[in-house]
Amino acid sequence: MGMSNFYKNLRNSFGAELIFMPSAAGIVRNEAGEILFQNKGNGEKWSLPAGAIELGEAPAEAVVREVWEETGLFVKPIKLLGVFGGKDFRYEYPNGHKVEYVVFVFDCQVQGGELNPIDNETAELRYFSADKMPELALPYPKSIFIEKVNEKTEFQWKDEWVRKLQE
Repeated sequence: MGMSNFYKNLRNSFGAELIFMPSAAGIVRNEAGEILFQNKGNGEKWSLPAGAIELGEAPAEAVVREVWEETGLFVKPIKLLGVFGGKDFRYEYPNGHKVEYVVFVFDCQVQGGELNPIDNETAELRYFSADKMPELALPYPKSIFIEKVNEKTEFQWKDEWVRKLQE
């Protein structure tokens, strides 16, 4: 439901400067296996239902709250699909606020509710197939959107990081 007091206080202290923001995002599918995406209607690209993790909140709790606020659906996180962050996950909002996200992406199962946003952050919700997704605001790897039985969680990883550590 908009920016929490904690993040408002951070913005009052740091202005539009870059801040670190732990976040949670949910991949929610319909019966056809299509993925639910959100358009905020403010010129930003499409996104997963997602948002900041609040103080005292676990990432799984945050994804349940954010999906409900932004879609009207009650979900249960069933699997952590990936954890993403770093320079590639820096973002500048239309108002000039800069963030660097660390995003916990969960595969979520709908438990109830109706597709109707609770907050005013959503202009449009639409399901897309994994091969016809819209351009997204954040560079999530395509592999997390492919419906499959995956035994591992996806991480950003570059082999050169290991080589540098071994030197």
